Amino acid sequence: MSQKKKMSGVRIIPLGGLESIGMNITAFEYGDSIIVVDCGLAFPGDDMPGIDLVIPDITYLKQNENKVRAIMITHGHEDHIGALPYVCKELDVPVYATRLTCALIRHKLEEHGIADETDIKTVAYGDHVYAGDFDVEFIRTNHSIADACALAIHTPVGCIFHTGDFKIDYTPVYGDVADLQRFGELGKEGVLALMCDSTNATKPGFTMSEKTVGATFDTLFAENAGHRIIVATFASNVDRVQQIINTSYKYGRKVVIEGRSMVNVIGIAAELGYINIPDGTLVDIENLKDYPDEKTVLITTGSQGESMAALSRMSSGTHRKVTITPRDVVIFSSSPIPGNEKAVYRVINELSMMGAKVIFQDTHVSGHACQEEIKLMYALIHPKFSIPVHGEHRHRMAQAQIAQAMDIPKENIFMINSGDVLCLNENEGKIVDTVTHGDVLVDGLGVGDVGNIVIKDRQALARDGIIVVALALESYSNQLIAGPDIVSRGFVYVKESEDLLEEARVVALESVQRNIAKNVTDWNKIKSDVRDELGEFIWKKIKRNPMILPIIQEV
Repeated sequence: MSQKKKMSGVRIIPLGGLESIGMNITAFEYGDSIIVVDCGLAFPGDDMPGIDLVIPDITYLKQNENKVRAIMITHGHEDHIGALPYVCKELDVPVYATRLTCALIRHKLEEHGIADETDIKTVAYGDHVYAGDFDVEFIRTNHSIADACALAIHTPVGCIFHTGDFKIDYTPVYGDVADLQRFGELGKEGVLALMCDSTNATKPGFTMSEKTVGATFDTLFAENAGHRIIVATFASNVDRVQQIINTSYKYGRKVVIEGRSMVNVIGIAAELGYINIPDGTLVDIENLKDYPDEKTVLITTGSQGESMAALSRMSSGTHRKVTITPRDVVIFSSSPIPGNEKAVYRVINELSMMGAKVIFQDTHVSGHACQEEIKLMYALIHPKFSIPVHGEHRHRMAQAQIAQAMDIPKENIFMINSGDVLCLNENEGKIVDTVTHGDVLVDGLGVGDVGNIVIKDRQALARDGIIVVALALESYSNQLIAGPDIVSRGFVYVKESEDLLEEARVVALESVQRNIAKNVTDWNKIKSDVRDELGEFIWKKIKRNPMILPIIQEV
């Protein structure tokens, strides 16, 4: 083993969340103890046809299952808890989180039928969880969901401070301001490394308080008193929903919650007291028709243009209970997540074509810290090492520049990637190894059974379509009995391309006949020749590359 790999200290091993927004999961290892912070998923991009979710590859954790002591969760967003149902089926370890986060996790595990087999432990702010060689302290912070935490991970070589997703909100809708005093105390005691949220590190200034959105809603409701109002936001943004409900109540409007994830989260939050809904304000969507439009508000999912979400179904005219009319005002109370812009603008255009008035500016504030709040975090924590996390490379680079501006030496800033093993001790930090990592694709009930080859095939089918060449050969003589017949899907419109398909059939026929004349009995050779010759013909003819699938039936 090389001298580089013999370095002792705490090992920080991100298994996701460092190349894109989402799928946050990091392992911390010391001696024979491993703890995991967060366990999130990512949503598939346009280049993943048919994929439902993307979860992290936890091969390393399964290989070291006897060392894994616990999973610590910072807050209840999907990019931090969404992979738990899949990971908890593989790892039998306790999950620690605050009250609302635990309730959301339990609901998610119940849907997968494993809630009773998973040890979910509720912690309060200020609690310490002892797991092997680690002492993890849960500290209050602010985010766009209640009960968010930062973690002070006390290790034998020093404290690692993990911010989770955070902002500094001096006037939060629910709960108190982030525990800046404890941040400062830890900074004075000495922090080895800061792992800080980078999502808004490219944005100057401070993130506005969530309460500013309430004032905007107040103005919009007053300006659109004669219209039905539909507000699309994140299901998990309980504080945002609370403000919409407050404004609706003020203006005497009934509220409908629509969208499965929205109904689930708000139901859990209301049950636990994280949201206050005045009596008689909430009505079932079935009773929406009993009230005049100008006295109703719909709070719905679909702010990111998700194809199956409630707002998308409304915009496409496929929602069974809600029909968009020119009397509707639709408010997008969110910003498009990077990569979702096209889907969001498609929904906006569809709503506009139906006559609705669409408002999508000044109705959202971020849940993530901008540059000045990140500077405040560095000033309070005063870490020896900086490890920018949570974001694309450009976001983390922007935070690295902030760290340098806050007098962190460049050599003490680590721009690590998923799979890297960063070893830290009191004196130094080095990347000493890499471990198995990557994306595991979830398609329906299948987990990990769709790999790169299948995705490439799906991309080819989506891009160019498929041609099936079917023929029958006699089993002993190898003579052509029937075909070849051409079947096309997603390639050309058959009724308008009969001549082209007939020419293609002739090319396939001639290829088969040449092989028969040469007494070729290897069917794979016959299929390969048909595929190559037909592919060359189609490319020369119309410059397309459909997938060609020859099928030979033995008779």
